[in-house]
Amino acid sequence: MTWIRRLFFALVFSNLGQAQSNINNFLKPSDSINVLRKKTVYVGESVVFGAALMGLNQLWYKDYPKSNFHFINDNNQWLQMDKVGHFYSTYHLGRVGVEMLAWSSASKKEQLIYGSTLGFGFLTVVEVFDGFSQEWGASSGDIIANATGTALYVSQELLWKEQRITPKFSFHQTQFASQRPETLGSSLNEQILKDYNGQTYWLSFNIQSFTKDNFVPKWLNLAIGYGGEGMLYGKNEEALVNGIIQNPYRQFYLSFDVDLTKISTKSNFLKTLFSVINTIKIPAPTLQYDDFNGIKAHFIYF
Repeated sequence: MTWIRRLFFALVFSNLGQAQSNINNFLKPSDSINVLRKKTVYVGESVVFGAALMGLNQLWYKDYPKSNFHFINDNNQWLQMDKVGHFYSTYHLGRVGVEMLAWSSASKKEQLIYGSTLGFGFLTVVEVFDGFSQEWGASSGDIIANATGTALYVSQELLWKEQRITPKFSFHQTQFASQRPETLGSSLNEQILKDYNGQTYWLSFNIQSFTKDNFVPKWLNLAIGYGGEGMLYGKNEEALVNGIIQNPYRQFYLSFDVDLTKISTKSNFLKTLFSVINTIKIPAPTLQYDDFNGIKAHFIYF
């Protein structure tokens, strides 16, 4: 039976190796313009985002009364954590749009015009939905945050032809979600999206890209973070109406990070995987400052 086992494992590993080679070839950017890939990207994006918008309309807006298009001013709510979230989302959706067009070897101009604006376009349509909903309203602050996220990507490409500053995200569970789970989330998945107390947004700076010092590892980053805590309601006035006195405060962080896209590898699969994971801040020793705790050190913070 020994030879049968050897033959079996040889066939398995041979097929795995072939599958990995096929994946690498598929993920490898084209050396020249690939019309089929470009059409696939445009059609795929249109279908996915069209379906996402229709689904959002059916699941979220359908049961709420409509109104004339209107704006609301929510810029003083949740310590602007929701605005930072819009900034983060449009940056990375635009980055994905650029990388998908780069996969088809579209021109740099086309990548920046049609790829980097993907997030801004999608979230602008969402703002239109909000604007026609009686329950909510379009937010000028959201639109500005969306534009800023897109601008960060485009400006770096125009100025440096690389992304030296990357927005990142981290999250930890807090005591506040259990006090108001209908708003801040009852499960971990909901809390990641809804509990602003546990969210931290970062700007991760690649040190070697700025210093050009060969002694600094290419993947080493310095990250500046922003968060907030003490929030059960978006505004203190809303909390008081509901019989709660809250004391929200801002938090600022300084930490090291890793730019996974700077790790050298010939594997297109790993490059793609690193690009996806690079949206998340790597847990690391961190200094925190806020008016409530002063300076506080974390051995590991996420």
